[in-house]
Amino acid sequence: MRKYLARRLAQSVFVLWAAFTLSFAVLYLLPGDPVSIMAAGGGEANDVGPEQITELKKTYGLDKPLVEQYGTQLWHALHGDFGVSVQSGDEVGHLLATSLPSTLQLTSGALLLALLLGAGTALLGTYTRWRWLRQTLLSLPALGVSSPSFLVGLVLVQLFSFHWGLLPAIGNEGFSSLVLPVITLSLPTGAVIAQVFAKSLRTTLTEPYVQTALAKGASRARVHFRHATRNASVPPLTVVGILIGNLLAGSVIVETVFSRSGVGRITATAVSAQDIPVVQGLVVFGALVFVLANLAVDLVYPLLDPRITAAAVAR
Repeated sequence: MRKYLARRLAQSVFVLWAAFTLSFAVLYLLPGDPVSIMAAGGGEANDVGPEQITELKKTYGLDKPLVEQYGTQLWHALHGDFGVSVQSGDEVGHLLATSLPSTLQLTSGALLLALLLGAGTALLGTYTRWRWLRQTLLSLPALGVSSPSFLVGLVLVQLFSFHWGLLPAIGNEGFSSLVLPVITLSLPTGAVIAQVFAKSLRTTLTEPYVQTALAKGASRARVHFRHATRNASVPPLTVVGILIGNLLAGSVIVETVFSRSGVGRITATAVSAQDIPVVQGLVVFGALVFVLANLAVDLVYPLLDPRITAAAVAR
């Protein structure tokens, strides 16, 4: 087990380094730079001459060779320092700390709702003997996956905010302002969970031990919701580890549609302004969330099936 965890931690460190390096390379391959963008479109460098722009580039270290910039930024990142936003002048760490609570509320609520919707749809769809209900439930995930988040959000705003006036359309004030964004973000995630879980359940229910348990007198509900569900939970659990990172990415669209402040809005603003320190901090933060989520999934695997970890250690 220790060998397995050590290998996973080493892989996690590599993922974080790769995320930092790739984001650095992509940002510097783009035409222009954040100081020039500010000079052209607003900010502290607006309406300044070439001399002032050169001075600002020197202040932010953008005048140095790329290799030197990469080494300096990587060294600072290893100490948790991603520098200062070129656009706002605020520290990247402070920007993340102030915007993260709102995004955590959104993503955690969306994940919980997605798990409830996905697992509930898969369990009921594979358990019911009513053909029409089974076909309806197992067809819903495909609809959820194919529906764009921005379109779902706009439809919900039109119905629940403008037409019926039940919930606010924008803002971060109170629980009511969180309902529509959470539903919007959870639907595609829950649909993926339902698809994977339903397929895994259908496969598991054909295993010989299921027929043996039924033959020994175990109730259909006990076999379905206890034995089969536990063994069928590994594939959807793996998907959840990936979807947690997707929820963070999806917050960019949802927070923009509902005008919520958070990591998603900061990401959209930083990318459009090519604010290199902020974008790199956000990329590494997203990679860290992805790594921690998948590491947590790896630790849960032995609780469902100890053979998974044993096979991984043997390799």
